[in-house]
Amino acid sequence: MTEAERTKEQLSDLRKEIDAIDEKLVHLLASRLEVVQRVLKVKTRDGLPANIPERVEEVVTSARRMAEAQGVPPELAEVIWRNMVSWTIDYEDRHLAATRAKRV
Repeated sequence: MTEAERTKEQLSDLRKEIDAIDEKLVHLLASRLEVVQRVLKVKTRDGLPANIPERVEEVVTSARRMAEAQGVPPELAEVIWRNMVSWTIDYEDRHLAATRAKRV
């Protein structure tokens, strides 16, 4: 086997590992979104806004702390979590606006 073939085989194996991890991450995102749906019910019932800045900062700080404890750059965790939370807030805003429009 040539060096190029070994490299190609190694990369293929590593990519399979990454694909398996990605599948787990998507499963976790689906679980997270299920909880977001339950959060939306509470926010709708109680008239709460989608964006609660103090909670956003708690979530990001926690993600940074957990990442650092696992040897993951906290900056990476912050970027990912801020994007995920921003998407979630937009999702909640759309849902809350639609619910308000139905009540009018």
